[in-house]
Amino acid sequence: MTNTKEEQKTKNLKEIEELIARAIKKVGGSKENDICKYIPMQTGGYIHHFTMRKMKSKQPTELGSLIEKFIIKSERPASVPPKTRAARGSRKRRDNIAFSRVQLERMLQLARMSGDKEMVSILSPKKSLATAKRELIASIRHAEIDQELWNGYVEIVQAMNAVSASQELKNI
Repeated sequence: MTNTKEEQKTKNLKEIEELIARAIKKVGGSKENDICKYIPMQTGGYIHHFTMRKMKSKQPTELGSLIEKFIIKSERPASVPPKTRAARGSRKRRDNIAFSRVQLERMLQLARMSGDKEMVSILSPKKSLATAKRELIASIRHAEIDQELWNGYVEIVQAMNAVSASQELKNI
């Protein structure tokens, strides 16, 4: 019984291959993917070459009937317009406000003047540990105490410790 199923599959595959070859010849193509543009899909546009290849092995009779209907039996096979898709960048978020460097510095200055530490930390540019150390040492040499520099240094060190701890947990 399995022999007859295998023979039937082989027969169907040979028939579909012959049908595809005739369709390629009719549309003036050079390869199997060239006939995809002539077979419409229910969802709009033409059939994708991956879908056609899948149908060739899983649903050969349905693919054969589509090829027959839209290419072989048609006097002049018509190319199907592609499916309309969303424009590039259409899914980008538009609610983010982009500030120039000058505008950010002005907002940072306003936040400092008002004493809003949270806004200052949000608006302050993120520094590397080396930069934070350098600035902190420079302020100490000038006999200046800058609480913001110290808080920034502490935050950077804590963030680095948290990252290293999470990496150690992943390695375990």
